[in-house]
Amino acid sequence: MSEQRERGADQDQDHEGGRGPKRRVVLGAAAAGALGAVGVGIAVTQHSGASGAPGFSSATAASGAGPSAAAGVSAASSSAVAEEDLPGDANWRITSAGKPDAIQGYADRYSVLPGQQFGLYVSTTAASYQVRAFRVGWYGGAEARLVWTSESQRGAMQSASRLDSATRRVSTEWTKSLTVSTDGWPAGAYLLRLDAANGHQRYVPMIVRSSSAKGRLLLMHAVATWQAYNLWGGYSLYQGPNGSYDTRSLVVSFDRPYDDVGAEKFLVYERAAVVLAERLGLPVAYTTGIDVHDDPSILDGANAVFSLGHDEYWTPQQRKSVMAARDAGTNVAFLGANTCFRRIRLSDTALGANRDVACYKTSYEQDPLYGRDNALVTTDFRADPSPDPESSMTGVLYENYPTDAPYVVLNADHWLFDGTGVKKGDSFDHLIGVEYDRVTPDQPTPRPIEIVAHSPLVCNGESSHSDSAYYTVASGAGVFASGTMRWVEGLLAGTPDADNGMDARTGAFVTKTTENLMRAFASGPAGHGQPVPKDNVAEVYA
Repeated sequence: MSEQRERGADQDQDHEGGRGPKRRVVLGAAAAGALGAVGVGIAVTQHSGASGAPGFSSATAASGAGPSAAAGVSAASSSAVAEEDLPGDANWRITSAGKPDAIQGYADRYSVLPGQQFGLYVSTTAASYQVRAFRVGWYGGAEARLVWTSESQRGAMQSASRLDSATRRVSTEWTKSLTVSTDGWPAGAYLLRLDAANGHQRYVPMIVRSSSAKGRLLLMHAVATWQAYNLWGGYSLYQGPNGSYDTRSLVVSFDRPYDDVGAEKFLVYERAAVVLAERLGLPVAYTTGIDVHDDPSILDGANAVFSLGHDEYWTPQQRKSVMAARDAGTNVAFLGANTCFRRIRLSDTALGANRDVACYKTSYEQDPLYGRDNALVTTDFRADPSPDPESSMTGVLYENYPTDAPYVVLNADHWLFDGTGVKKGDSFDHLIGVEYDRVTPDQPTPRPIEIVAHSPLVCNGESSHSDSAYYTVASGAGVFASGTMRWVEGLLAGTPDADNGMDARTGAFVTKTTENLMRAFASGPAGHGQPVPKDNVAEVYA
């Protein structure tokens, strides 16, 4: 990719912070009920449309949300009751974000093990605030459970951000506001909601990670990508305060709040997959990409590892560990596009390990490791000075953005599409976007690989395709790549939480296909239980 193209790409990418119009993530209570009816949690019934193309009708998969959990409910109560059988609390959404300084905060850990503590750093214009911790899951359609509420805390405005002139790294030196213990919290994805007395709210995301994923489906949250796009303080890895790529940060830090409502990337690209996995009752484990980098033993014996909707920033160690797990029999799913595109390096801060994320991109010659250890220089994986395209792991290669196109089924008989009723050529509007991947035969690509969806598109005036692809390796592990960044968003299609024009029919299709994928991958090496892929690359790209 040329420097000119990269510079323009990065500026456009940051415009949406997730590529597209700004996501609608501040949701009122009205949206909660709709999610039980379509999108995540739907039951799929095939029916014939007038045109002969398959259609879908949806019905709630479970009854509405149960009563709200009492403040301070502990997960210890789940010892005799399955977590998902506990009452949910549909009141987890933010109803008013207010001005950016109304309330904001961050944690000194992006993940903890159950029972560990973490610090919260909060700044607010309100006189007081409370913190509520919600665990994300199905919970009968409520999609979250209140597990803990703090006592009222005295509010205070904290100091402004600090900027490192060399790398344009933004951080804070705030005073710790409170310490939170996770005693009794089960592993999972959490939203800590800061509720200010002035009526405004923000999220602080937290992953309570699993100590083992043996025999489980492991959800790997993309916290490095969350931070790469974070514009709090005016700087991200994409731009500076003037919107210019040239003034972007070269290093970003977790020692600051997230912008917007505080958890945009999780809400858009990850939450729906968490809800679906737990609704299916699968044995699920939780971790982050940085934790896989730090301690790859979490992958030992995992039946599957799922990279979610926007997982762009990886360390070489994380990639090596995921590929080793694949070669040992762990299935791998990539439910997004542009996955493992950027090579990053982590470093410590005063608050803890691996809290700074470096990615010099086209300025890689300024990276301190350039010429010393080029395999660790932080730029695109496929770029000089040590090119290693991501397709050797994902099976597909990121090509371009922005695009908006229908998803087109190629092999309707593939087991992934069982129960959807689709036929070859059936399409689903807007499911391809805003970034896409495709099988690229002249790049490192595992073979045999089967293209199961082949979707024509136009991007920046050029015609191309997005591919969903599946391959297996000698260990029996199966690897699936959706080829579109909107796959996890597609789980919400047709609900108030989706804003890309995708309809309920698309939501039903994506949900059923993802159910098939999750169930198959959670059962052990897919190559041992599902048909082997039929290589069709030469046919498709003749």
